[in-house]
Amino acid sequence: MQVYKAAKYIRLSYTDDKSNESNSVGNQRKLIEDFVSRHPEIELVSEKVDDGYSGVIFDRPAFKEMMDDIMEGKINCVIVKDLSRLGREYIETGRYMRRVFPAYGVRFIAINDNIDTLNESAGDDLTVSVKNIMNEAYARDISIKTRSSLETKRKNGDFVGAFPVYGYRKSEENHNLLVVDEYAAQVVRSIFRMRLEGFSPYAIANELNRLGTLSPLAYKKYYGLPHAKKGYTDRKDCRWSANTVTRILQDETYTGTLVQGRKGSQHFKLKEMESRPSSEWIRVENAHEAIIDRNDFDLVQRIRNLDTRTSPQKDKVYLFSGILVCGCCGSRMVRKTNRYKDKEYHYYYCPTGKKNGCAHPVMVKEHELMECVRDSLKGFIANVVSLDEILSGIDQSRINRELIKEYSRQIAQNEQQLEQIRQYKMKLYESMVNGFLDKAEFLYNKSSYSARITQLEQAVAALKEKRTDVVENRSERNRWIENFRRFSDLEELDRKAVIQLVQVITVLGKDELQIQFNYQDEYEKALALITPVQERMVV
Repeated sequence: MQVYKAAKYIRLSYTDDKSNESNSVGNQRKLIEDFVSRHPEIELVSEKVDDGYSGVIFDRPAFKEMMDDIMEGKINCVIVKDLSRLGREYIETGRYMRRVFPAYGVRFIAINDNIDTLNESAGDDLTVSVKNIMNEAYARDISIKTRSSLETKRKNGDFVGAFPVYGYRKSEENHNLLVVDEYAAQVVRSIFRMRLEGFSPYAIANELNRLGTLSPLAYKKYYGLPHAKKGYTDRKDCRWSANTVTRILQDETYTGTLVQGRKGSQHFKLKEMESRPSSEWIRVENAHEAIIDRNDFDLVQRIRNLDTRTSPQKDKVYLFSGILVCGCCGSRMVRKTNRYKDKEYHYYYCPTGKKNGCAHPVMVKEHELMECVRDSLKGFIANVVSLDEILSGIDQSRINRELIKEYSRQIAQNEQQLEQIRQYKMKLYESMVNGFLDKAEFLYNKSSYSARITQLEQAVAALKEKRTDVVENRSERNRWIENFRRFSDLEELDRKAVIQLVQVITVLGKDELQIQFNYQDEYEKALALITPVQERMVV
């Protein structure tokens, strides 16, 4: 009697009805073992389980392991609960049954479908074909229902992703709702604040690394939060980078808007995800608490877009690129250079022109424009500085409390890491003595821990210094006011000053400009705040 060395293959899909106990891993295992107990010619030598894998694809880890065992001659029999456990894709399932398994002399058994390739009369081609077609139809139906359900949830503002963006966590009560992760949210706010203050993404990343702030992936790994496996997360050095900072600065999620459906597969048989056009994304505003004010977010996007406009030599960005608009048609005005008798003359003009519909196109000389904008900025900055002196103390304590809390959280988190690493370092020698580490591993780990301890100690010292500045009232009074105060000695315009201070410049005529400053709403609110105070002083 021939003895068959069998593998029991078990598969459970994410889309299977979890209330149906018949498809559970335990039930499939018991059914197969009971079957083998009645067939003395079969010996179970291995068990392969794919838990959470679709039947329409065959790129499953346990299935591939089983095929390797088959090709190495370790097994010559495969047993499954029913045909759908092997697969739900008609063509590929049939190929394995009719070509691959016979080619390696493998006996295939699907218990509930009464299929046993050792018995030619059981599981005829027509029956198997019909079952395969039905299984594929079932997979297609489940896929359609699942996609429809997810689409509905997305449109309702329910979060359906596996991993929340850095700065948020899933609510304990409702896993489809994002709630603010306060520590990470403070880091996100710092990133946006630094960008608005003129720091590049590269400089922001360096500052965060200097302060010992864990990168998003390192933070999630350290606290055991859900995160993607493999790839970048497997690197030991998960530090902040300019790319990571840029992704955060571009993510609309931080404004309270949930954006989902950016990727998807074209067919239920395909597992490869493709990027969808932005017109197909599902956006739901006010789906969760915002971390970043919409105005600040929009300003950061504007800074990023405007900085892409460079001169032909690619060595600088034009002073008013993207900011100067025609007051007649709204087009962004373009810089042009004319040369006459070895001299260069620069001016801005409306590219639309009368031929294309602009009724009153205007041309402005660059040096006159610079003088006008500079004088207007100096006047506005003087007003803001005066306002700052009046506002002194009005909301100082609130801002100080916010900053003290932020720095204290970062200090506590770094000190927690510091204590843990010190404990690890203390146990290194003991591990070497007990044979768990050789001398080379001991020295390497000791050096790594020492370097990390030094980095964290420096970060804690820097954060404590910042906190002391706040406690002793040496920090900025009001962040938007500081944005203008830092330019209080402005004499010559540069790109940084224009971007940070000006929202848009509208050219109404050769001698008439309308300047919309950044934070103009905050300025007007502050004026409204002090008006009652001034009136009381007059009375």
